[in-house]
Amino acid sequence: MTVSAVKPVVVLDVVGLTPRLLAHMPRLRAVADKGFQAPLGTVLPAVTCSAQSTFLTGALPTEHGIVGNGWYFRDLGEVFLWRQHNGLVGGEKLWHAARKRQPGFTVSNVCWWYAMGADVNFTVTPRPVYHADGRKDPDCYTDPPSLHDELEAKFGTFPLFSYWGAGAGIASSEWIVAAAKHILDTHRPDLNLVYVPHLDYDLQRYGPSGPEAIAAAVELDAVLEPLLDTEAATVVVLSEYGITDVSRPVDVNRALRAEGLLRVHTQAGMEYLDPWTSRAFAVADHQVAHVYVRDPADLPAVEKICGALPGVAEVLGEEGKREHGLDHDRAGDLVLVAEPDSWFTYYYWLDDARAPDFARLVEIHRKPGYDPAELFFDPANPGAAKARAGKALLRKKMGMRYLMNVVGLDAGARAVKGSHGRLPSTVDDAPVFICSDAGYARERIEATEVRDLLLDISLDAPEGQ
Repeated sequence: MTVSAVKPVVVLDVVGLTPRLLAHMPRLRAVADKGFQAPLGTVLPAVTCSAQSTFLTGALPTEHGIVGNGWYFRDLGEVFLWRQHNGLVGGEKLWHAARKRQPGFTVSNVCWWYAMGADVNFTVTPRPVYHADGRKDPDCYTDPPSLHDELEAKFGTFPLFSYWGAGAGIASSEWIVAAAKHILDTHRPDLNLVYVPHLDYDLQRYGPSGPEAIAAAVELDAVLEPLLDTEAATVVVLSEYGITDVSRPVDVNRALRAEGLLRVHTQAGMEYLDPWTSRAFAVADHQVAHVYVRDPADLPAVEKICGALPGVAEVLGEEGKREHGLDHDRAGDLVLVAEPDSWFTYYYWLDDARAPDFARLVEIHRKPGYDPAELFFDPANPGAAKARAGKALLRKKMGMRYLMNVVGLDAGARAVKGSHGRLPSTVDDAPVFICSDAGYARERIEATEVRDLLLDISLDAPEGQ
């Protein structure tokens, strides 16, 4: 057991939390009432990987390099989203800075991103079992390895299919909170990073304005209670972004293909994005899209095409990227920002019959862009999609190969009612920072200030002391 002389700090990343939702969460409000609450600035793009990397390094994407949840790896010629290795993140991490001030400072990371390979003391992160025959089973990765069996014995297998997909719901957040509480009580790390995803689901499915959003907030508030014991630890609650109502998917890749700029290659009757020969293509990431243009001579034409698309608010070139701290080699040559009611699809095929088979699956690593339609059973025929899911599960139980082809295409895109990624328009729909200790109160906190503020809270050095 690790024994610390410092009062532990628990940092809850309650993704999607805003002042508007906080009004329905009395347990979280009690933490703010005891301590303080302040508006929290975010980054562009306001997405998980970019925001978390800024919180933990105090740097913008220009420096830490995380320009989104994924990007085009130019040296590999491939689009990858949701990579997990911490080596992708540049800059000095919070725990490195803490150990300069206090050698032996201990850290637990439960489900914050880029956890693999991070030199913290305790790691828990989603990691399926990919069997040789193609089956995928829920599981997680832990370090130390013994922590895996320790958590599974107490709380069961990590509920991966409740963490993302059509079945995403409260069970994954319950498991994460229970695991984090166990690590806090048993191992006593100085800093406990905990990612809680629940608000992300129904707010993207139904939007933040409906009763589903309030119900999700109420449900999550109760689940968080075990980690809100401010006598045992200083509690910090923050969020990466607020989710806004949307109604318009924007098919930027289809527009580029129609102009002869995006190319595909065909196998087994299915079309695959061909980034090697395309003159321009987009990596869609919620309300931001990175557009990669092979020949600089094509930039003016591509900028004109993208800027004319309904639903595109801004096209950022080099100057615009610099202004937003997004001028990194990994970023697109152009970066698109959607209108408040719009978001970007990754779709590049023109006929659904030619779509790749992974388009109808929950397949976050093979799709060359983010796909929120994975949160639904195909809205075009949800009953049939659920029947296909049942058949697939039966085949899985029999040890046979299967495809969980339940995701809708255009109907799925039209079903999405909430998104994020652009900078927030109002404080009520923006991220929030809460701390149980009023001694660290500020009127406003920028994303780039979070790391150093957490250092002060963790090492008990408030300003003025």
